[in-house]
Amino acid sequence: MPYRFTFDLTIVPRKFFRELALLIDSRNLHKKTGEVLRNLIKKFRLSEMTGLDVSDILLILEDLVDIYLKNIAYRENFIRTGKRVLFLPHCARKYIDYKCRAEFDPEIPTYRCRKCSDDCQVNQAAEIARGLGYDVYIVPGGSCIPNIIKRFGYDGVVGVACGEEIKLASIFLDRANIAAQAVPLLKNGCSNTKFNLSSLSRILELYSEHSMSGGEIDFCE
Repeated sequence: MPYRFTFDLTIVPRKFFRELALLIDSRNLHKKTGEVLRNLIKKFRLSEMTGLDVSDILLILEDLVDIYLKNIAYRENFIRTGKRVLFLPHCARKYIDYKCRAEFDPEIPTYRCRKCSDDCQVNQAAEIARGLGYDVYIVPGGSCIPNIIKRFGYDGVVGVACGEEIKLASIFLDRANIAAQAVPLLKNGCSNTKFNLSSLSRILELYSEHSMSGGEIDFCE
């Protein structure tokens, strides 16, 4: 299930995300994760900036930290995978009405991008991924992902979704022993959601570079 609230972290200054990433890299979170994150929330006045309760912001940030660390933990296995797939949320399309020319295939299910908008994040991400040999699915929800993976036999998965959806997907992926990397949404909702295209691009390129450096989530553009 998605978060019970909407959020927009694209308005948060880059300095906050840089400081968060440095804390994670230095492993200074440990058992005091909640305390450290609460101090960051207070320092950068995130509650006032986003209009969210501290508890809601804390939940988002804890999920960001968890995704960041899991990406690092599964990176080596991901690099060794052979058949890879990228899942994108349909809500990240520039338009979700008739202006979007994507066609929906109910049998898979997925939207098929027709490249109608050059500045659409879904179009841009799909173009990068296909150029690197990934299959791409623009899905209406996370519940269809396990069936797609089983049907086509993917062993390497990259997913873009909100933190809650990523946590749910990771349960299936862990049980199925499938290596995955994830990029969290920075702005959620039913439409016009946002993610870091640069972070996604670096993760997609991981296997081709065979490098254990890079690929970390920068969280923001």
